[in-house]
Amino acid sequence: MGIAALITWLITAVGGFVMLGIWISRGGLRQRPTHLPAPVLFGHFLLAAAGLIVWIVYVIADIDALAWVAFVILLPVALLGFVMLARWLRARAGDATAADAPAERAFPVAVVIGHGLFAVITLVLVLLTALRS
Repeated sequence: MGIAALITWLITAVGGFVMLGIWISRGGLRQRPTHLPAPVLFGHFLLAAAGLIVWIVYVIADIDALAWVAFVILLPVALLGFVMLARWLRARAGDATAADAPAERAFPVAVVIGHGLFAVITLVLVLLTALRS
């Protein structure tokens, strides 16, 4: 199950990288207003990356405590993800013209849904793995 969680985590990361690339390329770092403040977005990214590193070490070393550390790291990642999802939904519903639309409005819906779905699957697999440790 640890390998399955690693695979879903990596798939989730790919979706996250796609959205981060779109956000940066569309001027999200310098855009005002934006629905995704840089500290929230980069906090989500950095915590998720740290958790992934912990999970890789867990898979290699099989140290049970690391499974729990990765799970605990994922909790604020998930919270920040839900915050950004809610803010993204508001950006999608807004009436801004294409010229002044927030960068996050360009996220493909399929990527957002896939990222969230794989994130939930990853969280559940990490929890189940930790419980079996």
